Amino acid sequence: MLRADRDRWLALALLLAVLGLLYLLFLHPWFTRPLHEADARIAELQARDARVRALLAQAPQIQQRLAELDARGSATGFLAEPTAELATAALIQQLERVVGEVSPGNRGCAITNRAPLTGEPPPGRYRRVTVQVRLRCGNAETLAVLHALESARPYLFVDVVSITAQRYFAIPGNNLPQEGGLDVSFDLYGYLRPSPAANNAEAARG
Repeated sequence: MLRADRDRWLALALLLAVLGLLYLLFLHPWFTRPLHEADARIAELQARDARVRALLAQAPQIQQRLAELDARGSATGFLAEPTAELATAALIQQLERVVGEVSPGNRGCAITNRAPLTGEPPPGRYRRVTVQVRLRCGNAETLAVLHALESARPYLFVDVVSITAQRYFAIPGNNLPQEGGLDVSFDLYGYLRPSPAANNAEAARG
C-alpha cells in the first residue's frame, strides 16, 4: 500500500515535470511571452498618449509664450524698418556710424564701397537684407568694426569675409598713405520682422 502511494506521487511529480517542460518549450515562447510583450507595449503607448495629451492641454500657454518671445525678438532682434529699401539704408547708416566711432575722421579706417546685394532668395518668413561692404582699415580698426557690427541690436551678421593684407593703404580724404593695414570685404545683413501674413502661412504649413 505504501509503495502504491509512493508510485502515485512519483507519477504525479513526473507528470508535473513533463507539463512544466511542455509549458517552457511551447506555451511560454508562443503565448505567454508575446502576451507580456503586448502588455508592455500597451503600457508604453498609454504613457506616451498621456504625455501627448498633457502637451496638447498646454498648447494655448505654449502658443502665448511663443508669441511673447517672438514679439520680444522682433523688437530687439529684427530690423525695425518695414521694407527692404528702408532696411538697406538703415544698414548703411549703421555701418557708417560704427566706422565713424571706431575711426573718427577716417584716420585709420574708411568705407570704400557699400552696395545692396541683389538677387536675394525669395522672401519666406524671415526676409534677409544684405549690403556688400568693402573697407580699408588698420588691423585693430578692422577687429573693432566687425565686433561692433556683430554686437549690435538689432542683430546684424557678417558673412563671406575676405581680408587681404596691404603694405600700404590709402584712406579717402587723407593724402598720406598708412603703413600696413587690410583690404576687407564682407556681406553685412539682417532680417526684416516677419509679417503677419508670413506667420499665418508658416502656421498653415506646420
